[in-house]
Amino acid sequence: MTFVSAMFQGSISVSMSIYQTPFCFVCCHLTSGEKDGNLTKRNADVEEILRRTVFNPVHRVSMPKGIHDHEKIIWFGDLNYRINLSYERTHELISRKEWDLLFDNDQLKWELMKGRTFDGWIEGVISFPPTYKYEFNSDKYAGDEPISARRRPAWCDRILSYGKGIRLDSYRRVELNLSDHRPVSAVYMAEVEVLCHRKFQKAVTFTNVEVEDHLLLER
Repeated sequence: MTFVSAMFQGSISVSMSIYQTPFCFVCCHLTSGEKDGNLTKRNADVEEILRRTVFNPVHRVSMPKGIHDHEKIIWFGDLNYRINLSYERTHELISRKEWDLLFDNDQLKWELMKGRTFDGWIEGVISFPPTYKYEFNSDKYAGDEPISARRRPAWCDRILSYGKGIRLDSYRRVELNLSDHRPVSAVYMAEVEVLCHRKFQKAVTFTNVEVEDHLLLER
């Protein structure tokens, strides 16, 4: 197993190989805020991270250079996408635990559907309350600020995957109240390619006669 890390503005990425399958894990903090233009900036942040993250400046065979050169990718962090509803309507749906209605207005859901960011990426079903913004060391959403500074609750903290052979087994939030966010966790099952070194070594040490005999037997 090999590890290589790369940093770019607002993100840190780790490249690793499990047997012969390259994985990439990206942790990021995208542009925050609810103002006009912040959504576009978040999408732009994603594209910049994908474009400018480089693990292997001097390209070597079999070593991924960029994020999308990996077969399986997990992206997580404070993505900061918000809910396009009023403060009052958002709290109303939360009080009724109407997660589906609330999620219908989630910015990241719409950006994924329209292909404007994370094209081809997959997220699990969200069936838990928004993860932001809480009072510190409390189970209450923050709401004492002046109206102009209030933040609507939102699912800012997300986990997405990219690649074939990945199955999501669990996607939930973790009830830790150490900040104004609630962390989320995901459990994946992933297929990996395993190379049998004994068979590989035997294959590369075949003599020409052995190769010809082997081919004749397969006819």
